[in-house]
Amino acid sequence: MRHTTPTTLPPMGDLGGSSKGEATDNRVAESRATDNPATDTPAADSRASRGPAVSGRRAPRPGWLLAIVLTGQLMAVLDVFIVNIAAPTVRADLHASGAGLQLVIAGYTISYAVLLITGARLGALIGHRRMFLTGLAVFTGASLACGLAATTGQLIAFRLVQGAGAALMLPQVLSLIQRTFTGGSRARALGAYAAVLASGAAGGQIVGGALVEADLLGSGWRPVFLVNVPIGLLLLVLGPRLLHEPAGPPRPAGPPRSRAEGPDARRSGPRLPGLDLPGLVLLAAAVLLFTVPLVLGQERGWPLWGWIALGLSAVLVALFAAYETRLARRGGAPLISPRVVRAPGMPLAVIRIALGMAANAGFLFAMTLHVQGGLGYSPLRAGLTFVPTAVAFGVVGLNWQRLPARWQTVAVPGGFLLAAASFAGTGLVLRDGSDGGPWLLVALTASGAGLSFAYSPLLTRTLATVRQQDAADASGVLVTAAQLGLLTGVAVFGAVFLGAADGTVPSAGASADALWVTCVALAGAALCGVLMSLVRRVGNLR
Repeated sequence: MRHTTPTTLPPMGDLGGSSKGEATDNRVAESRATDNPATDTPAADSRASRGPAVSGRRAPRPGWLLAIVLTGQLMAVLDVFIVNIAAPTVRADLHASGAGLQLVIAGYTISYAVLLITGARLGALIGHRRMFLTGLAVFTGASLACGLAATTGQLIAFRLVQGAGAALMLPQVLSLIQRTFTGGSRARALGAYAAVLASGAAGGQIVGGALVEADLLGSGWRPVFLVNVPIGLLLLVLGPRLLHEPAGPPRPAGPPRSRAEGPDARRSGPRLPGLDLPGLVLLAAAVLLFTVPLVLGQERGWPLWGWIALGLSAVLVALFAAYETRLARRGGAPLISPRVVRAPGMPLAVIRIALGMAANAGFLFAMTLHVQGGLGYSPLRAGLTFVPTAVAFGVVGLNWQRLPARWQTVAVPGGFLLAAASFAGTGLVLRDGSDGGPWLLVALTASGAGLSFAYSPLLTRTLATVRQQDAADASGVLVTAAQLGLLTGVAVFGAVFLGAADGTVPSAGASADALWVTCVALAGAALCGVLMSLVRRVGNLR
């Protein structure tokens, strides 16, 4: 019998899926048919640390898998932010227009957000290991092309390809972690995942500033892309040797085999029909109609077409939800399984993760504009300003599960509350146009810790409610929520800052006033996270 209540995480239960009712019965039955029997014993957690046997020999240790996939993830996350610091140099070198520069920055994010859920589903259909390596190869090649781009148009096109590679690669990280680690080791791996994911925002600013200021061989901004090439090539060499597909991969989301039509199921052959192309088209169109106005709205003065596009995106989301529900009822394999969306806590978790990432990205964006424009910091000094935020986020992400059980239950609302206080504190200490002194260090550290407490426990506890065969769908939903949150945060809070600064940053005082307004808005958003965290039961929101 599978052990479903590991003592290492008392408040969370089995991190592999549901602990009672029909979900458990289905998992037990499926595990007998598909899973490695060695993983269904109480000693599975200790054996997982050594890795399953593959082809008569011991597979590489899970630690190697974690190191490789988190390194790939770090590259993908860094590239969301690394271009921010390099933007002025890119604009001067390529003579980019304002809209062109905005698309250079946002093109990566748009294709990334549109294809994330599809990347998760392809991993479930074809294999998470194979899709991770495929995405890594696309990402590495596109990084080389970006670094060699000769025009703004070329750079925009290659950034779109780079984002597509990241979308194929990044969802596999969470799925491989979910299916490789169990119990306490999974909680620690998820803590490392969360720390890398969001601290990469600050890390991108730091790395970007250092590379631009170094101006290696007069290359200016190009190393911010070319730095990915040797790292990507190393991972492509090590990956085939050190990555393994966990035993007994789950089937794509859909009805149990016993309910499928036998002849049709046997004739289906390859599992690619489960890709759900109509659902993909609807979702991609909805995300594009949502993201493009957010990216270009500020620059274009929020034209009417942008508001129409946002309205149409809401309509397409409703059509997508209706289509996916109908497809599931017919026995098909929807792009997002309705049972994943209905999992306890999932809808509220999606909102809170998006909100936390929006606050994180908006804060970093506004602070970058202030310290570089208002305070006149160099790119490197601007990047180093965010070290306390990155370190605090990483430390909390790796260690929050060491807290007593009763503290873990209030970690998420406490994190949002600490983040709200830190945003308000940052605005206060910088409001007079100074550099904030040691109090800024305290405020930035608190912001990183608060956002990590709001994010890391939420991610782990939400995935605890999802069945293992739904790990790919759940990871795609949660990572897409985080990505859309990042994009929304930059668009919304960036617009607040630029609007308060009248579109310019003429002086330290004016910039500080704009930052104060933005920090008040950020604090309000974080307080919304506190209120949502206090919701106990509203239908499936719990």
